[in-house]
Amino acid sequence: MTALDKDNQPLAGERLQRHIERALALTEVPQSRDLQIAYQLIKRLFRPVVSGVEHIPDKPCLFVGNHSLFALDGMIVVSILQQQYGRFLRPLGDKFLFTHPSLENALLARGAAMGHPEVCRALMAHGQDLLVFPGGAHEAVKPNRLRYQLQWKERFGFIRMAAEHGYTIMPFGIVGPDEFYDHLIESEALPDSLPGRLLQRVGLLTDDTRGDALPPIAMGALGSLLPKPQRCYLGFGQPVSLAAYTRRKPGKVQQRKIRDQIAGEIEQQLRELLLLREQQRGENSLLRRILTL
Repeated sequence: MTALDKDNQPLAGERLQRHIERALALTEVPQSRDLQIAYQLIKRLFRPVVSGVEHIPDKPCLFVGNHSLFALDGMIVVSILQQQYGRFLRPLGDKFLFTHPSLENALLARGAAMGHPEVCRALMAHGQDLLVFPGGAHEAVKPNRLRYQLQWKERFGFIRMAAEHGYTIMPFGIVGPDEFYDHLIESEALPDSLPGRLLQRVGLLTDDTRGDALPPIAMGALGSLLPKPQRCYLGFGQPVSLAAYTRRKPGKVQQRKIRDQIAGEIEQQLRELLLLREQQRGENSLLRRILTL
């Protein structure tokens, strides 16, 4: 996912316009069989617990939350809100996810779109529910010591976009996906490690590789690539309406104040969800406990 800031600015005009047109052409929740299967797997593997849905207003929103490794949290949030609550969330992804035509086609067909400001403007102008993780790829590859901590740097693009269109920002926290995988080698240590040197030798890791998008060497359930079946907890905070800024752009001080308010809502949800998880640990089956060690 993306941050709607400078990392996603440059793109050829014709290609960008074509991308926007294709994104707008999808007006209903996709009903493909693979999405239905993914939802059933999410329900059974991660047994999601959802709270605060009553806070979501009945109007288009920009959903903003914390990000986890490999962006699997986005799949969970989108699937739950689409299948259980009828909200057609449009995830905005980093532009590098849309560089290959086949991957771009697959993502667009499932409702995702590029996190470019012009794409966001077009979707907001058509009253779409959007999903963005302001930490982007940087937050998605954060080390274990920063688990459930927001890594937003100095990014305010999502605030400016929401203010420009008078959107309501819907903060949420999600607990569970940050523990789907153990980190064997953190991304920051990968270039100087033996696997990192091997990747450099075969040309998969170069000086041009984006450091903020470099994932750790990870291991899932029973040493496999499959995510551990951690229970997921999804909580929605209080919505933040930016309707008052439709005709006046918020200054830098006001942008920071709004961002801090949203971050505070997310962090409050994370605290409550982590506590709830501890209270419900005894409900996990023996098999789930073994697979999440």
